[in-house]
Amino acid sequence: MDQRQALGAFAALSQETRLQIVRLLVVAGPDGMAAGALAEKVEVSPSNISFHLKELEHSGLIAAQRQSRSIIYTANYDSLGGLVRFLMEDCCSGHPEICAPAAKVAACCVPKTEENLQ
Repeated sequence: MDQRQALGAFAALSQETRLQIVRLLVVAGPDGMAAGALAEKVEVSPSNISFHLKELEHSGLIAAQRQSRSIIYTANYDSLGGLVRFLMEDCCSGHPEICAPAAKVAACCVPKTEENLQ
């Protein structure tokens, strides 16, 4: 992740509703959540949730996939991990062991699916 991408991601996350959405999708895991369910959870209207989901998708932090008549949104764990790694790149003035716990979390937070187990 480069600085431009990180700035876009931070801009997207700097709004309360969008931060709530990302946190819900991280908890939901690879199954994700439909837009309607997300709107209910964060207590916003369907048009409002669409706006926020578009912003998060544009930033690369979430992904959308059509399933039948619904669009299911999932967290983009690679991008979220990349954002944490971006913050940790020049960690602690040459003492990366100080940041090792955070870097380890960034590397291991991808949920287990058949696709990434192979």
